[in-house]
Amino acid sequence: MSNEKIPYKIYLEESELPKQWYNVRADMKKKPAPLLNPGTGKPVTPEELGVVFCDELVKQELNETDAYIDIPEEIQSFYRMYRPSPLVRAYCLEKALGTPAKIYYKFEGNNTSGSHKLNSAIAQAYYAKKQGLKGVTTETGAGQWGTALSMACSYFGLDCQVYMVKVSYEQKPFRREVMRTYGASVTPSPSMTTEVGKKILAEFPDTNGSLGCAISEAVEAAVSKEGYRYVLGSVLSQVLLHQTVIGLETKAAMDKYGIKPDMIIGCAGGGSNLGGLVSPFIGEKLRGEADYQVIAVEPASCPSLTRGVYAYDFCDTGKVCPLAKMYTLGSGFMPSPNHAGGLRYHGMSSILSELYDQGLMEARSVEQTAVFEAAEKFARVEGILPAPESSHAIRVAIDEALKCKETGEEKTILFGLTGTGYFDMYAYAAYNDGKMSDYIPTDEELAKSIATLPKVE
Repeated sequence: MSNEKIPYKIYLEESELPKQWYNVRADMKKKPAPLLNPGTGKPVTPEELGVVFCDELVKQELNETDAYIDIPEEIQSFYRMYRPSPLVRAYCLEKALGTPAKIYYKFEGNNTSGSHKLNSAIAQAYYAKKQGLKGVTTETGAGQWGTALSMACSYFGLDCQVYMVKVSYEQKPFRREVMRTYGASVTPSPSMTTEVGKKILAEFPDTNGSLGCAISEAVEAAVSKEGYRYVLGSVLSQVLLHQTVIGLETKAAMDKYGIKPDMIIGCAGGGSNLGGLVSPFIGEKLRGEADYQVIAVEPASCPSLTRGVYAYDFCDTGKVCPLAKMYTLGSGFMPSPNHAGGLRYHGMSSILSELYDQGLMEARSVEQTAVFEAAEKFARVEGILPAPESSHAIRVAIDEALKCKETGEEKTILFGLTGTGYFDMYAYAAYNDGKMSDYIPTDEELAKSIATLPKVE
């Protein structure tokens, strides 16, 4: 089909929505390394994981053989309230840049949570309710995941306890209030409500917190209460699985119009949105059916892929979670306080880490002033105020489009717009007032953190 006939927004019909999630591990010849019990150094068992996670989610976490996993009808029904999300041709951005490149973005902000996080939140809440649990605990960074989970728990009548990274708790009071409106309790992390929180505060009394800290507190809270389990918004394989509705929808919409992206770009913190977007395309790469350039974009202030090491590490600062083999900066790494947005995690999804290590995707780091410059350029021509996280992908998409302007290449660029930035005005204000600065950790700082990695035989 001619590009001239491609609409601004491409929607699938309701009947075309995915009825199964795609498990990219099934097509990986070399699988991601298993999670390890930090006490024994051996792969964790389903029984051990079942103390922390819901039973069905444990099965999904450990499933490396089934390429497709059915989406329960009740989850499909919930998805239909806000899905399909639009695949948008960025005609206005193309014109503003004067580029021959064709730019598309998959927009995941058309729900009250304002992001892609609801795709996994509703699934995890569903399995918790099905298991007969009273409630769940979790962490949240910028607040999108906490917002999404509070919505999902409200829908199923579950208690929701959120540990929110302290700096975001203070900078994003309205995000916090959305969670409370949906019935969640929200605690700034690290806090004095858990033993691990007290320990972290004793060692780092002035800390602004990190996702690693908040994870530790949420896990402790879950295992200390009868009828509760812990749920996570990124990093884990089960979360990437749920998020593949993004990539499956995107690929179906592109196939419908005969579009093939040359490059696929996504922001990378823990890896859920990037993994969800690119998995179906990488599956084609793994099966030898097609080739794509896949680019993970991370903040220069928290550069796990571009400057981390590929090793086993704790998933949390308090060192109470299993060990995962991933690209990591060390579980004790604390991002700079001036870091804007939610990409504050010290490591990267084991699936994406393995794909990156195999050379199936590449990574770039960008500084936040350049990120917000791209965010404002995008907002002024495309009419959406993007989340700071998504704007990392926008930065590289613009850079690649400008390269096409120089070379005359008509590449097709696809990126993930994970959500909106309307609760991120503190960061936008800092940028507009000229008070935002860039911080790049030194080699010495990273070496000090990486030196604390556990010794795994």
